Amino acid sequence: MKKPRKTRTARAAFAQRVKKLHRALGKAGLDETAGFLVAANSNIEYFCGFTGSCGFLLISPDSAVLYTDGRYTTQAKTQALGVAVCESTQRPLDQLISDLKKQRVRRLGVEENRISYALVQTLRRQLRRTRIEPLNGLVEQLRLVKTADEIQKIRRAARLNSRAFDDVCARASAEWTEARFAAEVDFTFWSLGADGPAFETIVASGPHSALPHARARPQSITPDSLVVVDHGAILDGYNSDMTRTICFGRIGSEQRRIFQGVYEAQKAAVDQVRSGVKAATVDQAARKVIEAFGLEDAFPHATGHGVGLEIHEQPRVGAGEQTRLTSGMVITIEPGAYVEGVGGVRIEDLLLVTKTGCEILSRTPRRLRIL
Repeated sequence: MKKPRKTRTARAAFAQRVKKLHRALGKAGLDETAGFLVAANSNIEYFCGFTGSCGFLLISPDSAVLYTDGRYTTQAKTQALGVAVCESTQRPLDQLISDLKKQRVRRLGVEENRISYALVQTLRRQLRRTRIEPLNGLVEQLRLVKTADEIQKIRRAARLNSRAFDDVCARASAEWTEARFAAEVDFTFWSLGADGPAFETIVASGPHSALPHARARPQSITPDSLVVVDHGAILDGYNSDMTRTICFGRIGSEQRRIFQGVYEAQKAAVDQVRSGVKAATVDQAARKVIEAFGLEDAFPHATGHGVGLEIHEQPRVGAGEQTRLTSGMVITIEPGAYVEGVGGVRIEDLLLVTKTGCEILSRTPRRLRIL
C-alpha cells in the first residue's frame, strides 16, 4: 500500500534537509566519513519530525538513526520519517556510544551551541578514538530561510493567534485579573485547535507593564492604564508571536506619547524590511524614532528575532547585527518603551521577508485598543 501523499512529501522534505546538512558539514571541514550528532529537540524535529523530549539523532553519510527511550519508541515510529528508530533496553546515550564504537567513527560533529559541557566530556571520555568537533550554529543557519510549507504553517499559526486575541478582547472585562486574561488567551488557543501557547502569555497593566517580561499577576487589571499583551500560539509545530497594547478606560497624555512613539517606531522598522537589508538597519530605524520621542533610555531590547520551530530563532534584529535579511525569513518587529512608574508599550508583528518588502502575518490592527 502506498504511503499517504502528505507523508511522502514530508519524508522528501526531511531528506532534502539532511542533504543540505551534509553539504554544510563538508564546507565546515568534516569529510564524508564523519558523523554529526543532533541533540537539540527542535533540530531533531527539523530533520525528521520527532517531537519527543528525549532523543539523539546520529546523521552519518549513509544513514540517520534516532535514539530515544521506551517512553517514545511508539511515537518515534509514527513521527520520525526518513530515519531508523533504535530500539534498545539501554539508555539512548549508552546505545549511541556503543554504536559509534562499533562503527569506528573517527570524527563526530556536535552542536556546540546546543550541547552541554557534561555531554561533550562524556563523549570524549567514552570515545577516545573519536575526535569530537563542536560546530556552532550549523543547523540554525540551515533553518534561517523557511520553505513554502514552513511559511504556510507559520502563517496559519499567526492567523490563529490574531483570532484568539480578538476573541478574548471581545469578551474581556475590566474586572478580570491579569492572570485571568492570560488564561483566557491560552484556553482560546487550545479551543481553536492550537498545539498550545508558544510561551507564557504576558499580560501586564499599569506600572507593571514597564517590565518587558512581566508575569501576569492574580491582581485586577489596572484601569485607565496601558496593558501589554504578548502572546503566541503553536500550530503544527510552528510558532507565532504578537504583542498588542490595550487599555480598559482612558489613558493620559504621557501614556499616549509613549504609545505613539512605539507605534511610529514599529512602522519605521517594518518599512525597512526587505531582502538584502542588514538586520542592524531595521533596528536603527526603530531607534531613531524612539530617540525622537525622547524614549531612547526606555527601549532596552532588540527590535526583533526570527521565529519558526522555536519562538526565538536567528536572525536577531538588533544593534550591530550584520546578517542580511533574505526572502523566506520570518521575523518579528517589536520595539517597546518602558517607563518606570508609568507603564510600557510594545507592538509586535510577525513578518515574512520578501524581495521587495515584507508580508505582515499578524492580522490584528496595531492601534491602541480601548476596551
